[in-house]
Amino acid sequence: MSYRIGLVGKPSVGKSTFFNAATMNDVPEGAYPFTTIDPSLGEAYVRTECAAPEFGRTCQPSVGKCEDGTRFVPIKLVDIAGLVPGAHEGRGLGNQFLTDLNETDALIHVVDFSGQTDAEGEATEGHDPREDIEFLEDELDAWYLDILQKGIQRYEDKQLSDPDPEEILGEQLSAFGISPAAIKQTILSIGLTVEPSEWDDEAQETLAREIRKRTKPMVIAANKMDLPEAQDNWNEITEDPAYDHLTFVPVSAHAEKALKNGAEQDVLEYVPGDSDFEITGDLPREKKTGLEQIREFAGEFDGTGVQQALEAAVFDVLELKAVFPGTASGEWTNGPFRDCFLLPSDATAEEFAYHLHTDIGEGFLHGIDCRSERQVGAETVLDDRAVIEVISTNQ
Repeated sequence: MSYRIGLVGKPSVGKSTFFNAATMNDVPEGAYPFTTIDPSLGEAYVRTECAAPEFGRTCQPSVGKCEDGTRFVPIKLVDIAGLVPGAHEGRGLGNQFLTDLNETDALIHVVDFSGQTDAEGEATEGHDPREDIEFLEDELDAWYLDILQKGIQRYEDKQLSDPDPEEILGEQLSAFGISPAAIKQTILSIGLTVEPSEWDDEAQETLAREIRKRTKPMVIAANKMDLPEAQDNWNEITEDPAYDHLTFVPVSAHAEKALKNGAEQDVLEYVPGDSDFEITGDLPREKKTGLEQIREFAGEFDGTGVQQALEAAVFDVLELKAVFPGTASGEWTNGPFRDCFLLPSDATAEEFAYHLHTDIGEGFLHGIDCRSERQVGAETVLDDRAVIEVISTNQ
């Protein structure tokens, strides 16, 4: 599977610019609401250290690429149509937004930290980015609450002697990818009893919010951080305890797009995510001046932030790990280190086998850790960047 990261936010905050910079697609960009109407799907990449050099090999990626020992592993990035307050009631493109949103594993919320777009996506000055952060969470919480309450009503209407609440709620909330067991654990974690009739309005709202946080984890891409207004807002907002549950990344999407364009035109040498680059072509003075400003920003913030936001979503929020299929004998059928897969942090050797192919998983015998050359059992939890050969009867 390829993980899908949803790119969300109100109109005109630079969301489509972020998407284009990350994927080098060409979706419309514009400083007016609903530039994007339908969701756009593109391929972006996250970085991990390639395992091939440890084995004296040069990798031959089947997908993605490798530059100077850094492997770029593909993910799917979805630019979801612009959101406005009231989406959970169908306002704006709300219903379609929520449908598209539900097909993603994690969210990157692009926020104009300079405060130059209002709640409707119109140009303004002095807008508080907190309002944007909170309105999206409020919209999602209201959406989750509505579905949760439908599940509670179904539970109360069930003509069964002792129905398990988590089973009925799990069925109602199944579209969010949460199991009945996880719902029960979430209920208990916030101090509620597993009996919906005992939940008042506040308890229902708290539960809906907690389920949302667990099933749609979020990174805040603090966009336009190359502007002084955004930098003024940064410390005040990121140091506020009210936002401790969120991951913030300073971003300049237009800077990343400029560097990617320059690299495509062979006037720059730039590796996505790096904090520096080299000008290799002849450029007009004004473009060189602009690039030096980007260099200063990227140096201060350790990159433009686009790559960093993607990796925060994948590695920090979703807590995924990279695993390489390997060979203990050193003999490769189709070229060395062709693949690198992203798996959950608790993925085992047997689950890795199933990830490769259902037949391989069904015939799983054991794995071999290609670094230590030791056998690993089915329940062995793999390390990040593990290199594993799977031994199966179905190979």
